[in-house]
Amino acid sequence: MSTTSSIEGGARRADPASPPPKRLTVPALRARKGADAEPLVMITAYTARMAQLLDPHCDMLLVGDSLAQVIYGLPSTVPVTLEMMAAHGAAVVRGSAHALVAIDMPFGSYEASPAQAFESAARLLKETGAAAVKLEGGEAMAPTVRFLTERGIPVIGHIGLTPQAVNLLGGYGARGRSEAEAAKIVADGVAIAEAGAFMVVIEGVLEPIAIAVTDRIACPTIGIGASAQCDGQVLVGEDMLGLFDRTARFVKRYEDLAGRISAAVEAYAGEVRSRAFPNAEHLYQPRV
Repeated sequence: MSTTSSIEGGARRADPASPPPKRLTVPALRARKGADAEPLVMITAYTARMAQLLDPHCDMLLVGDSLAQVIYGLPSTVPVTLEMMAAHGAAVVRGSAHALVAIDMPFGSYEASPAQAFESAARLLKETGAAAVKLEGGEAMAPTVRFLTERGIPVIGHIGLTPQAVNLLGGYGARGRSEAEAAKIVADGVAIAEAGAFMVVIEGVLEPIAIAVTDRIACPTIGIGASAQCDGQVLVGEDMLGLFDRTARFVKRYEDLAGRISAAVEAYAGEVRSRAFPNAEHLYQPRV
């Protein structure tokens, strides 16, 4: 099997005579806060080719631990390993040139202590070339966020619906329906931001909570099932492209790639079975 596509960004980086492309930086993205700033665009990516396609249109590419379901068919993000994140993170960095690449810290790689988190985060950044890590959790993770940022590792927080805690939460329903839980989510966002996170993802919460967090903290918020008033938005690329039949309520499908792929493969299968493919233009003949 072969492909004629080349990973242009990776080729440039492999050539010491060619200066690296100018990527968006943590300070530049952190400054995009408030209603007057252009909203930030983030999409998940797990492969070099998808990164190539998404990169020109995005401010950030997130190598999400959602690769558990999207790539590996796992039931949750809990089984994801550092090795998996490192492999896919490196591929996304090679396939991109413009967007800042951030990588999810997988479950079990950072919760035990700030020192464990630093070791895991340092490994991910070294092995991939990514610029930042993302971790889930609120006030309890604030000391870890501070520990990492004080040692030069940019951190994106993640509050509200935190998929790695699905066993504790009991499912993927929207969070913040009780007054106490709503207050806790706001406190989580404030704690993570004050600890030094340069951005906070808010997932699956009632809209007033997302607005409250966005108004309270100095760094940008990225919504996913949160509010258009967040400073940016993120979706799983395969969800918004229509590759899965079932998606969360907050997903808007911008394409039906599953349907188009099915139709293309059906046409290919039909031509193979009828011997219409390959034909003369796809074959090599002896020179006369």
